Amino acid sequence: MIFRLDKRLVFPDPQLAEPDGLLAVGGDLSTERLLLAYKSGIFPWYCDDTPILWYSPHERFVIYADELKISTSMKRFLRKEPFVITVNKDFEGVIEPCSSIERKDQDGTWITEDMKNAYIKLHQEGYAQSIEVWQEDELVGGSNASKAALIYVCGLYKMIDCQMPTEHLASMGGRMIDRKEYMDALMNSD
Repeated sequence: MIFRLDKRLVFPDPQLAEPDGLLAVGGDLSTERLLLAYKSGIFPWYCDDTPILWYSPHERFVIYADELKISTSMKRFLRKEPFVITVNKDFEGVIEPCSSIERKDQDGTWITEDMKNAYIKLHQEGYAQSIEVWQEDELVGGSNASKAALIYVCGLYKMIDCQMPTEHLASMGGRMIDRKEYMDALMNSD
């Protein structure tokens, strides 16, 4: 059963999510609702042409920092120190290209204009962070830059919630865990 959210700041029990993880529709992207959602193991994921969709998959794709796999070639590449990595230096500079880059086998991005604005607000209020990867004073992305950022983040947190599986993240140690293990890890996070 898919629940319809209204102005009240509540979510249904995540265990009631559909098999694909869809739990609810509607609501808003206020800071309070987003914080409650993430604390409850729920995240928004939708496109411009749909209402806000809230998901809580029965299994979650995560990377535990102590299980991170770094290829020999990546280790060799990083020893050359090709990047400078910063935190919260250019949040909008990170989210903007992430919202517009084309993705293989996908129709677009989940980072709609409303989502972008909501996350910028979360950042301004001290809840969302960005990891920036710089090369020769230019903000960069792409395969090696994204790997470098992920490796950096794994030095900060015990578990990275990737939400949905990709081959790229699986090759770096990502794996599926059930909701109970995910929520236990979430409740015990820093």
